[in-house]
Amino acid sequence: MQPFVLYNSEQRKKVEFVPRVEGHIDMYVCGMTVYDYCHIGHARVMVAFDYIIRFLRSQGWSVKYVRNITDIDDKIIKRAQENGESIHQLTDRFIQAMNEDATNLGCVSPDTAPRATDYIDQMQTMIGNLVDKGTAYPSSNGDVYFQVENFAKYGRLSGRKLDDMQAGASERVDVEVEKKHPFDFVLWKHAKENEPSWASPWGNGRPGWHIECSAMSTCCLGNHFDIHGGGSDLMFPHHENEIAQSEASTGEQYVNYWMHVGFINVDGEKMSKSLGNFFTIRDVMDKFHPEVIRYFIVSSHYRSPVNFSDTALKEAKNTLSRFYHSFKAYQAVYGEKTTDHLDETLVERFNTAMRDDFNTSEAIAVLFEMNKELNRAVKDENADQATLYYSTLRHLTHILGLVQYNVDDFLKSDIGQDALELSPEQIVDFIQQRVDAKKAKEFAKADEIRQSLLDQGIVLEDTRQGTIWRRAD
Repeated sequence: MQPFVLYNSEQRKKVEFVPRVEGHIDMYVCGMTVYDYCHIGHARVMVAFDYIIRFLRSQGWSVKYVRNITDIDDKIIKRAQENGESIHQLTDRFIQAMNEDATNLGCVSPDTAPRATDYIDQMQTMIGNLVDKGTAYPSSNGDVYFQVENFAKYGRLSGRKLDDMQAGASERVDVEVEKKHPFDFVLWKHAKENEPSWASPWGNGRPGWHIECSAMSTCCLGNHFDIHGGGSDLMFPHHENEIAQSEASTGEQYVNYWMHVGFINVDGEKMSKSLGNFFTIRDVMDKFHPEVIRYFIVSSHYRSPVNFSDTALKEAKNTLSRFYHSFKAYQAVYGEKTTDHLDETLVERFNTAMRDDFNTSEAIAVLFEMNKELNRAVKDENADQATLYYSTLRHLTHILGLVQYNVDDFLKSDIGQDALELSPEQIVDFIQQRVDAKKAKEFAKADEIRQSLLDQGIVLEDTRQGTIWRRAD
């Protein structure tokens, strides 16, 4: 096993990973609240941690991967009441849909997928411990709150300070009279009429959202574990609150490394139902092959914000197709012949990129170099070299969960075929992306854009006045 570095959100820098147990990694990732179909933001989190875990395991690490399911929540209760069904009927249906989406995206299943409602006793034990230690307090109406002022390190993950947050809090925070501080958060909610509830020392009620993850993660991985991940939107308050309540309860450090996946914007704006730019994974799969969606996600660094659009997915489809076309050309001559011997130089370059905070954009650049070598070897009828590059490319694309479909089935798929016809506006957009890539000295990416456009019959010519384009004859 080679050492690797990752960006620790708490330290705000890349650091070398040091396991608690030699050769083993315990990882907890915040999963979905199952009241609706998963959206494209969920897809990014699922796929990002999937290829991270695939890579770590390919390097010899033993990884225990836990991703929870939130199956009790205000939104779940509201949706079940609107539908006239029980919360279990609702959540069971959307858990099944979530698992189907993950499978379609090529994601491996978590080793453990705890459901919040199975850990109510453990949540109550943790809450009772916090009350006994004086870091939580029951209110007169049956709610129990965590007292943030009694946890000295509150805000260390997000970099926020309570004094700064309190300034103007009355304008931003709904301050219940029962709270001692505006940012005290609920651990246990008293039961309301016609809502599911459980008996507790503080009366009938249900857990708050934050305590769910603390209980599930520590029950599955212990009080102190290696990596906790999730979307960037969860850093505050969810992950901040997890740290506070977990460490106040156990007296131990909760997590060594925090990883957060960047936002997905839609056509330059934050995805939102109110803006009408909200897309479920299933919406997108109606138009694009699921592996195209995966490639779109894999091709950008997991921490970077990405812009989701039809144009971006069209580019992803055509770029991914280049691997499939190369595999098809190889298989037409050599069938599925492979060798256990791989090109160690290219493998090490790929691994080096991935060991640097899972830099998939650099790793994919290596794959495209390999793809060119494969095409050249097939053209030159160099069987040994062709088989070497084909086998190496097969091995490395598998680590990223790419090029996993039958070649002919993928190339014949009519999902997203309308993506192949680019409008002049889309072409200009790609040209600008190429210009930006060259300015950033990302020459491999610039070459990919040129080649992808050429594959679609668009020829670029660089002149003193700028880049012009024309459709090939």
